[in-house]
Amino acid sequence: MERSEIIATIGSSIAEVRKEEVSGLTEDTRLLQDLHLDSTAILELLMSLEDALNIEVDAQSLSMEDFATVGTLADYLTSILRVTA
Repeated sequence: MERSEIIATIGSSIAEVRKEEVSGLTEDTRLLQDLHLDSTAILELLMSLEDALNIEVDAQSLSMEDFATVGTLADYLTSILRVTA
């Protein structure tokens, strides 16, 4: 899966969690500060991404840095997709 597809999937999942479209999403968009996602929304986002990408996220492998921006989340998801591919 290409990075652009991963970013698009993250955008769709964020829109699903927030129950509204998100415009202007870039790799530098901060999940907590710019999109105002709280811990519950982050968990919902992860579940949505698991379903959309057909992956399983290991909570032990996550760190707060993985949720800094859309780009860092894409990096994390790319590493999972490489392992499961």
